[in-house]
Amino acid sequence: MKLIQLSGRAPQLPLTLTLDNGQTVVVEQWLRVLPGQRYVAKAQWQGRNVLVKVFIGRKAARQYQREQVGAQLLIAQQINSAAILAAEQQADGSAYLLFEFIEDAQSLAEAWLACSAEQPLSERQTAVLGQALSAVAQMHLRGLWQSDLHLDNLLQQGDQVYVVDGGGVESEQAGKPLSSEQAVANLAVFFAQLPSAFDAHLEELLLHYLLVNGEHALRLERLHEQILSIRQWRVKDYLNKSGRECSLFSAKINGFGLRVIWRAAQSWLEPLLSNLDASIASGHIYKTGGAATVARIEHSQHTLVVKRYNIKNVLHWCKRFWRPSRAWHSWQAGHRLRVLGIATPQPLAVIENRFCGLRGSAWLISEYCGEQDIIDRLASYQDSGAVPEIEINALVVLLNALIREKISHGDLKGHNILWHQQRCYLIDLDAMQQHQRTGSFARAYMKDRTRLLRNWPQDSPLYTLLDQRLPQLPSSCPED
Repeated sequence: MKLIQLSGRAPQLPLTLTLDNGQTVVVEQWLRVLPGQRYVAKAQWQGRNVLVKVFIGRKAARQYQREQVGAQLLIAQQINSAAILAAEQQADGSAYLLFEFIEDAQSLAEAWLACSAEQPLSERQTAVLGQALSAVAQMHLRGLWQSDLHLDNLLQQGDQVYVVDGGGVESEQAGKPLSSEQAVANLAVFFAQLPSAFDAHLEELLLHYLLVNGEHALRLERLHEQILSIRQWRVKDYLNKSGRECSLFSAKINGFGLRVIWRAAQSWLEPLLSNLDASIASGHIYKTGGAATVARIEHSQHTLVVKRYNIKNVLHWCKRFWRPSRAWHSWQAGHRLRVLGIATPQPLAVIENRFCGLRGSAWLISEYCGEQDIIDRLASYQDSGAVPEIEINALVVLLNALIREKISHGDLKGHNILWHQQRCYLIDLDAMQQHQRTGSFARAYMKDRTRLLRNWPQDSPLYTLLDQRLPQLPSSCPED
């Protein structure tokens, strides 16, 4: 197959690509695909493993040029990166680059995923972020930065960190340290991808950067401002993506229905979606009838929770058909929490029945995070007077995160906080809201806190302890 004939999101493998010079590249594994534009894969070429990047479509020449120039900048400035083995713009408009394949490496994003649930800054988190910041500092010291800076673009092989994805590499003045302004702007892109709980540790983290590149004093106040601005943009951008076809989500939306799937789960989840009600009926029912039906089901070696939002009668439908469904609200709320680093089950898919745009029943499918809620977890401590230190600390972390982001839950009873992997996970996000104004958030937060405490008798030692430890807002907050 010629490069220009590539199409679709997952062309069947193995696949032999023929180059203009007669050589062949055998694709073994797709690593990243942007249909009709860019295909990145692990492949075989001349008897060795390579990373191949193929560019097609009207943007091919420009993307190929950016990738080649960026990769050459990294090599010229002696930044650890993959060597270019071959590159060509072909007669039909397609283009390719072949890089050495960095064996036995993992991205720092994978390393971060293994420790992201730990308390900031754990030893493992410090190691991952320290390696990343040292690599960023090396680029800045040589006048380079990566506009699309994230942990997936940094590969760890033993003690070495490699910078990949030359398409995002830019230069201010190659060979000379980056200006303070540009360095701060690029660091803000990096830190904005971390949960806001890490903002309190910026000075400590920046030590790893300054040990490699101490050319400029970095203004923390300016860095904080840019982090906040970029983080707000990232949340908005991610939520926009969660409602359209893109590399992260598969979406089909029209006047007769909506179906959005988290693409990482699409291959094994798709067969389930054709008959969700049958799966609910055969699963373990937690709640049935009324406004919602909730069930735990087993599918393709995965345990899932499916919530169906029912239409009770014509009057109920008249109140609901013109508004986004509660399933859609929960879908977006779940992704908002995940982007902000607040624990909640991964939303996997959302479906709405529609007729000429008028909404009916809807379904939300999420990962399963166990049975134990915070009420069950703390039951043995209610009257004992013993202090459940781990659990209380986890609750404090959760509530502090909600305060930082001005998020209210709307029904913060103990059954809506699951205890999973030593953390408190928020569920049932139908009424969740992120407030713009401090005054409205303060009132909503106090309702949430009061609702949570009502799960325990007011005269119990546990209630007294929680009331003392759970964070409160100042008695006077600015009005809206």
